[in-house]
Amino acid sequence: MNSLQLLAQYRHLAQQTLTIFDLETTGSRPPKARAIEISVLHASLSDGIYEQSTHLINPSVPVPASITRLTGITQAMVDDAASAETLWPRYHRRLSGGILTAHNLSFDYRFAQAECKRLGLTLQRPPAEQLCTVHLARLMLADLPSRSLPKLVQHFRFPIDESHRAEADTLACWYLAKLLLTQILEDDDSKTLACFRQEWLPISAVAKILGRSRQASHALITEAGFQPRRSEHRGTFRYRRGWAEQIKNDLDPQLPLFS
Repeated sequence: MNSLQLLAQYRHLAQQTLTIFDLETTGSRPPKARAIEISVLHASLSDGIYEQSTHLINPSVPVPASITRLTGITQAMVDDAASAETLWPRYHRRLSGGILTAHNLSFDYRFAQAECKRLGLTLQRPPAEQLCTVHLARLMLADLPSRSLPKLVQHFRFPIDESHRAEADTLACWYLAKLLLTQILEDDDSKTLACFRQEWLPISAVAKILGRSRQASHALITEAGFQPRRSEHRGTFRYRRGWAEQIKNDLDPQLPLFS
């Protein structure tokens, strides 16, 4: 999407009920790894939080020591919890309405889908009903050194006591979504679009905006005098959204990508 489309999308999402959720798991890859805790929160900018539910889940598999160190969730805690077969039908219903929201949504959504599939349940939400607060934070907070949830909690001083527990992380996700979506609703178009244009994108996203190959897109960026930034994490180049949209406008001024 271009910046104008993103602005329209997020202003629409900001007026919907958000179904925010978080999972703690035994690993990173379902279906082998299993969910061991879930929290779901329903809220809107107009009414605030009106429901939150949290449960430990007995997945009938071992909890690795590394997960216990990270989350504090022990084998004994999940052994005493309700089974996945008992809890997931309930949470399937709770995840089936509103705008499905999470910090790094693809991770939690993939796990939730795998857990539901085990029980013959289908969890499928269209892209228009999904909101990832990692993507939103990258768009709105481009130059923060980290958009991890614990770092954002620390940066904004959200009233969260712990990280890597489902209830706390769901609340943190809500505070972040509320902050950034409220800003998008209240700021004028030019200020928000200027913010969007600061987002750092991988070359794949730049190539999509420009309708060119990755190599050709990199060449267009550098020929225009822009200096890509090398990611410390992966060593790949990142490019400002605004650079790509400006070049796209120059190539085809009939297509307004921002104003």
